[in-house]
Amino acid sequence: MPRIRHFVPALVLLVVACVPAFAGWKAGVAKVDITPTESVWMSGYASRNRPADEAFHALWAKALVVEDAKGRRGVLVTLDLVGVPRDLSVPVCAEITKKYRLERSQVVLATSHTHTGPVVGGNLESMYFLTKEQHAAIERYAKFLHAAIVRAVDEASAKLAPGTLAWAHGKATFAVNRRNNPEKKVPELRAANKLRGPIDHDAPVLRVRDAKGKDLAVVFGYACHATVLSFYQWTGDYPGFAQAAFEKRHPGTVAMFWAGCGADQNPLPRRKVELATEYGERLSKSVDRVLEGKLETVNDDHHLKTRYEEIDLRLAKIPTREDVLADSKSKNKYIVGRARVLQKQLDAGGIPATYPYPIQAWRIGSDVRWIFLGGEVVVDYSLRLKRELGARGTWVAAYCNDVMAYIPSERVLKEGGYEGDTSMIYYGLPSKWAPGLEDQIVGKIRELCSD
Repeated sequence: MPRIRHFVPALVLLVVACVPAFAGWKAGVAKVDITPTESVWMSGYASRNRPADEAFHALWAKALVVEDAKGRRGVLVTLDLVGVPRDLSVPVCAEITKKYRLERSQVVLATSHTHTGPVVGGNLESMYFLTKEQHAAIERYAKFLHAAIVRAVDEASAKLAPGTLAWAHGKATFAVNRRNNPEKKVPELRAANKLRGPIDHDAPVLRVRDAKGKDLAVVFGYACHATVLSFYQWTGDYPGFAQAAFEKRHPGTVAMFWAGCGADQNPLPRRKVELATEYGERLSKSVDRVLEGKLETVNDDHHLKTRYEEIDLRLAKIPTREDVLADSKSKNKYIVGRARVLQKQLDAGGIPATYPYPIQAWRIGSDVRWIFLGGEVVVDYSLRLKRELGARGTWVAAYCNDVMAYIPSERVLKEGGYEGDTSMIYYGLPSKWAPGLEDQIVGKIRELCSD
């Protein structure tokens, strides 16, 4: 009997030792420098007339890989770039999904939309009038970027280890609706509390810790154009300054930024490095305040759900060959640039009447609905989705997977102006979008977010 009494506890200990000590979330994070190493044309502004001079600070590709208790992974890559085109995102995501046996819905490429980053592939092709050598440099950078993104995911995946996820919402107030407030009058209007137009000052935060409670990554978003700076030095604009400031205060933690629905939102005033630094500090300190408060923990037994679909967004009008020929003789060089793009499409078989628009949704645990939209999306979308899905835990990212054009709401489409109409010239699309796009997009989002 003594032997039996001694043996039973030992057996219990043996069984317990065989049970995994941590059966919840896992995470891994990595960052790779994607600053151009040769002279490359800058993106974001049509007025630029030469390549960048140098780097004010580095540009980064950062990858976060999370895995739930069932082994389902999500891969988020944030990029200090104005955008990525479909001809880059499709092969990059195909390589990652094949290598790690993932579905397309499990991989997100999110850009900050910095206007002091390089031209990426065919993004905003109508805006540039470049030599063969300059085009070749852009092609080389695209290949370099492809490899760098995959490398970041590889390194993050290799570091996958037990961890925890928690989330909350912060706030930053420097974004201004640029359609309703003349830039020169913003300081005066702000001081008088008379700024007009819809805004979204929410700053969602996702904190990722290792099993010992050390912060691995902090992911945050904000709905505002990254257009503080317009000089000829590489920077991540205010999102880059925000990430750098946070990482300086929190050594060993990777800060990751995603851009919200800020297509009609500007950081105002702007054009000075001091302002980019200030806005970055304000945003990063709002994240600090969130981390100092109470966050909602994503339970270990909760799971990750991911969905992805592309819908056909209709264009209002498809030009004839005669229309394109007439545009090629325009006095507006950007209309001529678009005609050049459309002529290639005509020669290849025709101008498509629709565009395959990407919509992606992640459900993290029971509370966070994270929506990822392509293009430059106006603020009406995030405000509507928060009303319809609930403001708590609804995050709406734009500039994801494919930045092909502005995505106006129905209101902005009717009002016209740059976001609703003329911006399509610079993206090489033949016309503005057809009416009905907002309900089409929101309808698909609701479908993807349904349980």
